[in-house]
Amino acid sequence: MKIHFWGANRQVTGSCYCLEAADQRLLIDCGLYQEREFLSRNWEPLPLAASSIDAVVLTHVHIDHLGLLPRRVVEGLKAPFVMTRASAALAGIMLRDSARIQEEDVREKIKRHEREQRTPEYEVIPLYTEEDVEQTLRLISSVPYNQPQPLCEGVFTVRFREAGHILGSSMLEIDVLENGVTRKVIFSGDIGQWDRPIIRDPTLFDQADYVVMESTYGDRNHEDHGDCEDQLAEVINQTIDRGGNVVIPTFAVERSQELIYHFSRLRQYGRIPSVPVYLDSPMAVDVTTVFSQFKNCFDQEAWDMIIDGKSILDFPGMQLCRTRDESKQISASSQPAVIMSTSGMCTAGRIKYHLRDNISDPRSTIVFVGYQAHGTLGRVISSGTNPVRIHGREYEVNAEIVQLSGFSGHADQQGLMNWVGHFKDPPKKVFLAHGDEEPASVLSDMISETYGLEVEIPEFRQTFELE
Repeated sequence: MKIHFWGANRQVTGSCYCLEAADQRLLIDCGLYQEREFLSRNWEPLPLAASSIDAVVLTHVHIDHLGLLPRRVVEGLKAPFVMTRASAALAGIMLRDSARIQEEDVREKIKRHEREQRTPEYEVIPLYTEEDVEQTLRLISSVPYNQPQPLCEGVFTVRFREAGHILGSSMLEIDVLENGVTRKVIFSGDIGQWDRPIIRDPTLFDQADYVVMESTYGDRNHEDHGDCEDQLAEVINQTIDRGGNVVIPTFAVERSQELIYHFSRLRQYGRIPSVPVYLDSPMAVDVTTVFSQFKNCFDQEAWDMIIDGKSILDFPGMQLCRTRDESKQISASSQPAVIMSTSGMCTAGRIKYHLRDNISDPRSTIVFVGYQAHGTLGRVISSGTNPVRIHGREYEVNAEIVQLSGFSGHADQQGLMNWVGHFKDPPKKVFLAHGDEEPASVLSDMISETYGLEVEIPEFRQTFELE
């Protein structure tokens, strides 16, 4: 048995791994790279032919775990793509939006080259198109949580377990049968925080032979500035009092819905003023609709609100914006407002326009509620760089910049340690992925010293032979 590490190694995005056993190959995730220095990897083929992959399993539908599937289909990948039912419902929304953004970016880049009378060194084309996405979606197969799913002639049996990260997210419990011996390999996917609203808590495991786990916050714990709603209310009230806008770069899946949940509660209890709250993202609007179709994935707290007749994803003043004209009207309004828009790392989409309109206004506040990967515009802004470059122009940063770490969808260092420390039967080896080198290194030392486990931090495209 072999495991190949083809992405999110000593960095965060581009998750992609391959298990190889008994002449069968199982691909785990197939994510887009979003850090600026790694974007060229999106154009590189897999080390092994895409046509040689026998099946694909997805932990969840964030673009850094899902977004390269259409590119691999173009390269010859024809295997079934297996994921939870909620993930399958969200996958089309995510991939169609990704294709549209790439096609729009290409059009804008061509216009900019023409305007600057610049001849590009290479042909400017999208990574994949909406047509490629439709071909990809036909390969998706959805399955329920917790039920064994035999794949690749029975060599791999996969169970999808709750990851507590976003709707439909899963940890993969994979039994690998080779030469009459079965070994258990667990892929953590992105481990969520415990006691988060709407979705259930992450799964804990007792036994595994090998573990591949994320390490995004391996070197730190989320700062405790008090209750998330208290933090959010304080920022909104201070900003609105100044006459400014609250601009929140948000992820279309989970973070947007979680924020709507908190805004709904704050408005119900009169803790924030009655200003417009915009969700300016066609994708996030569609995702919010999907949430209402998968209430079976909600936790007890969300169900208690529903049973009490309270809306968790809507409230007076909430405005869902699909069209460009609706988006432009937000910018034209002089009334202070809360503006949520994708993407969460400010790499593309409408959020760039709202940042451009507000980042130089000292009355406004830019609020980050999720991880900002190295090389993204979100990281540039949140790290204090001034001025910043948006759409080819530089803007002075005069707005207040706030990071609310309590909204993160990832477990922090203590959460990761609690998760890996739950194994009663210690795994032979733990592989750390989906984390920059320093956080992974710190977490590796802590796991080794605390639990006595053998830990590896794989290099990009490194392969390990497993016992």
